[in-house]
Amino acid sequence: MPKKRSGGGLSPTQQAAKFLGVSVLAGAVLAGIALPAVGALGLAAKGSVEGFDALPANLKTPPLSQRTTILDAEGGTIATVYSRDRTVVDLKDISPYMQKAIVAIEDSRFYEHGAIDLKGVLRALNKNARSGGVSEGASTLTQQYVKNVFVEEAGDDATKVAQATQQTIGRKIQELKLAIQVEEELGKKKILENYLNITFFGQQAYGVEAASQRYFSKHAKDLTVQEAALLAGIVQSPSRYDPVNDEAEATKRRNVVLNRMAEVGDISPAQAEKAKKAALGLKVSKPKNGCITAVDNAGFFCDYVREVFLSEPVFGKTRKDRAKVWNQGGLTIRTTLDPQAQESVQQSLKDHVYQSDSVAAASTLVEPGTGKVLAMGQSKPYGYGKNETEINYSVDHSSGGSNYGFPTGSTFKPFVAAAALEEGRPATQEYSSPYEMPYPEPVQTCSGKPWLNTAGEKVPNESESEVGPYRLKKAMALSVNTYFVQMVADIGLCPVMKMTDALHVVQGSGEKLPEVPAISLGSKGVSPLTMASAYAAFASRGMYCTPIVIESITQKIGDKQQSLDVPKSTCSRAMSEKTADTVSTLLQGVVDSGTGKAAGLTDRDNAGKTGTTDERKNAWFVGYTPNLSGAVWVGSASQQVQMKDITIGGQYHDLVFGGAVPGPIWKDAMTGALAGKDSPSFNLVDIPDEDKNKDKDKNKDRDTEKPDDGNNGDDGFIAGLTDGGNGNGGGDGGFPGNLIQGPGNGPGGRH
Repeated sequence: MPKKRSGGGLSPTQQAAKFLGVSVLAGAVLAGIALPAVGALGLAAKGSVEGFDALPANLKTPPLSQRTTILDAEGGTIATVYSRDRTVVDLKDISPYMQKAIVAIEDSRFYEHGAIDLKGVLRALNKNARSGGVSEGASTLTQQYVKNVFVEEAGDDATKVAQATQQTIGRKIQELKLAIQVEEELGKKKILENYLNITFFGQQAYGVEAASQRYFSKHAKDLTVQEAALLAGIVQSPSRYDPVNDEAEATKRRNVVLNRMAEVGDISPAQAEKAKKAALGLKVSKPKNGCITAVDNAGFFCDYVREVFLSEPVFGKTRKDRAKVWNQGGLTIRTTLDPQAQESVQQSLKDHVYQSDSVAAASTLVEPGTGKVLAMGQSKPYGYGKNETEINYSVDHSSGGSNYGFPTGSTFKPFVAAAALEEGRPATQEYSSPYEMPYPEPVQTCSGKPWLNTAGEKVPNESESEVGPYRLKKAMALSVNTYFVQMVADIGLCPVMKMTDALHVVQGSGEKLPEVPAISLGSKGVSPLTMASAYAAFASRGMYCTPIVIESITQKIGDKQQSLDVPKSTCSRAMSEKTADTVSTLLQGVVDSGTGKAAGLTDRDNAGKTGTTDERKNAWFVGYTPNLSGAVWVGSASQQVQMKDITIGGQYHDLVFGGAVPGPIWKDAMTGALAGKDSPSFNLVDIPDEDKNKDKDKNKDRDTEKPDDGNNGDDGFIAGLTDGGNGNGGGDGGFPGNLIQGPGNGPGGRH
């Protein structure tokens, strides 16, 4: 075995062998360039030349990843997102000082040599052979550009990045050959432009434009000589020469660049000395990346846009393909977000539910007939700190929402009513509706196997004084539980399932709703977006439109712009116009004088439904006008908080109802969103009132009822509800809190 030197280095014999090998590779490179001097250098192996020739000479340059800008419906910026903060600019938009500084410090003979600086290669080969490693690369700007292309293509794949940056002779040879191709195809100016756009300048800034904005808050075309020298100096080691974290080291490096610029004649020695005395002049701009920076607290909407992009096949066959397009960036995404509606939603949430409260609130607004999502907000901001969350409570789990959605309570009842109307039941349908009863059985299902109440489950109304018989209009206004379980027993579960399928109502987990009678009381979790979209079908006279958030997308690739196809809303008839109009008439009664009176708008036609679930863990209001639909949920994401004896938004509530907290949120959000907008009317139907004398006898024990005004047949409504959400009266059942019987509210959802 060859002897090693005492210091652990290579022996003279090993050094000679190493140098011989390197020389062979050098000869191969020179042969590849077809220089006459090949013979003089003495190629030791023909195979080395053939091996070099066999290397691929086609550099596949991926489009540079850039910022993506997400815009609202009016063209205002919501947020910028990127995997790499980069804005590609032309060479003419880069300061001449910057161009000269990077050449001076990285490759001063750039304009004199070809793809490879032969003097530098031989000097480096000699030094590397003596050191026994690859300590010096003699890389030209062209070679560095090639390496950066490999890094860019590797993306966030750590293994590929390591391969792209490995310091081996084989990798160097590959870079050399590809550099030849690049020089032939692009020319010096384009190579310099590409290099300045692709290279990393630290502080999350890729490319000189992003770097100029990060460190100096200005465009690259406006860089001074000392600023350009600072940026050029960073490239060699962005962490070591980071001016934000080590000003002294960065200053030394800047001055090295200025000296080099003077040595090669780019600036005079006097200019260099003056620039070296100048302060760094940093004006750092923090990275503004991601939905966390969204304006008007639209972070959740922004995040939903991203999730839609990653899930839509129109943007790529697989999620991986779509993620590649998203990470590549350069997109300008115009969305459906209405700035006025978004501001109104967020202000209403802020007014009624504090960020520090033990419960949260979420609200989503959708345009009937188009499916456009106009606003999406939450009381707990988008973020990762205390009383913040990255979970979007408005959407399904697959889109970044909660695992299961939230039980909807009585906001589900309009779907049951719509199903019954479609089955031919009249709007005056009457059921006995006792205070409490076992779930009726058997109940027909889609499978043909009837549902049986084998567990003997019972369902109560909100109050013992809530006793039928009731017709549909009164039962909807007062949200009578036993009425709707009797309705489901009458028509069967299959019509209800068909209706919810037509309205695309699924659980927040994405699973279909279970075929059980308790579903009529909203026992399963659904997202606010799903509820707002379903109610929008009532507003648009029976036409359901799938929600959309993206209006258009343009993508910048190099210096070209192209438009991308975007998903469109698909509208289909979910029910007849008559059924939808009848439901609107019923739900108008809810906000006129029923459980949702505190939510009613005074300046336009509106309709809606309240909902509160078992143990008051969730409270809802879902409602609409002819031109806007909205859902509001209030509760604990963990479903651990019972909203009893609770302070929300600085206001105490002994019991929370759908009309008491979500209702006012909905009212204020809709009022602001619709300010200055058209006020179309519903196509109402005539639903005969119940017999007043019978109602009077039936409710003779109610000593708190509201006198009948003779206009809507909803006499018997509890006056306490008119106090809104003050906790002293009012609720989904229209009764003061002291009339609520017991802590439990039945096996299913409640009012």
